[in-house]
Amino acid sequence: MSDQLTLSAEPRERAGKGVSRALRREGRIPAVIYGDKKDPITIHVEERALNKLLGTGHFMNSLVMVDLNGEKTRTLPKDVAFDPVSDRALHVDFFRLAKGAKVQVDIPVVFVNEEESPGLKRGGVLNVVRFELDLMCDADKIPDQIEVDVTGLEIGDSVHISDVTLPDGSESSITDRDFTIAGVTAPSALKSSEDEAEEGEEGEEGEEGAEGEAAEGEGEAEGGSED
Repeated sequence: MSDQLTLSAEPRERAGKGVSRALRREGRIPAVIYGDKKDPITIHVEERALNKLLGTGHFMNSLVMVDLNGEKTRTLPKDVAFDPVSDRALHVDFFRLAKGAKVQVDIPVVFVNEEESPGLKRGGVLNVVRFELDLMCDADKIPDQIEVDVTGLEIGDSVHISDVTLPDGSESSITDRDFTIAGVTAPSALKSSEDEAEEGEEGEEGEEGAEGEAAEGEGEAEGGSED
């Protein structure tokens, strides 16, 4: 399960672009806490502390306890706005979580036991359709990743969501279809050789047909001369 992270914050009394720019010059990042049918709270957090959490790689899938003047609020990060040039964080949205809440999150997929796939051993390629799964999870049980086992997959086989055992407290947000996560495809060299073989077979059939027609023509010509 994803770690629970903690981030200290201070109240932001005023809003606006000017105030936000001033905060960033001081090494602070403006943010907001909203949700759970309560009024939003405007805050700002230390940029270095935020960057440290962003560097974990699973910030968006983790519970974050925002400590505001000693009062802790359990949240889930919903959005981080970045500067398109410097890639610096500009603003963060935190969603306030109620007790027993379920949250919709994108969880990374990790493929395991590739050495146990006959198709991959033969030179097949693992074609990944979904690098993340859109899941509904208990807020207290958000997984770090979902492991997808490719044991036994041959070339042409696929893994669907119905083939994956999700952790307790998690279920797919997509329920109207059994979507594909990944499949094992033939390598391009093998595809090319198969295509060439098929073309060769078609060519041979064409030549045989032409030879047969030519022979029939000769026979008819000989028969006509006898008459």
